[in-house]
Amino acid sequence: MNVLNGLLDNIAHLPIQKRAMTNHGVLNEAYCYDKPSSFSRGMRIDLNGLTILLISGTASIDEHGKSVHIGDFRAQMQRTLENITGLLSSEGCTWHDIVRTSCYLRDIDRDYDIFNDVRTAFFKEQGLDPLPASTGIQAKLCRPELLVEIEAIAMFRTGDRSASTKG
Repeated sequence: MNVLNGLLDNIAHLPIQKRAMTNHGVLNEAYCYDKPSSFSRGMRIDLNGLTILLISGTASIDEHGKSVHIGDFRAQMQRTLENITGLLSSEGCTWHDIVRTSCYLRDIDRDYDIFNDVRTAFFKEQGLDPLPASTGIQAKLCRPELLVEIEAIAMFRTGDRSASTKG
């Protein structure tokens, strides 16, 4: 037992490795906007064999930092999901690694049904089982033309990609 306690104590004091995530093929960096914003698209945290991805609020933004699909909730939702997929891909994982999402809708009463239809179809297409934990929140978003923004948390064991290859 003393050996195990010593090992656990050692692990508990190892440094946490972290680095910013990006995928310039789908999203630019927020600090490259005309009016720069100080955040990373996501943060990768490696904890002794466990990787956690904290994906910042992601919306219908193109690779040049421009809002796309203005006024079209369904298309904005699709682009948001594609952007998150691109960020996941840049770290070698998929939606199968997502454990939680927080979904911000500008007008939840007006848009929730479309949001849920698109999300349900996308999750079904991905073959997700179980589904990620999620919260839907009405919020004023950072740009007036944006209708939806999603942040996500993914977790996986480094080197164990069996969960990501389902579907």
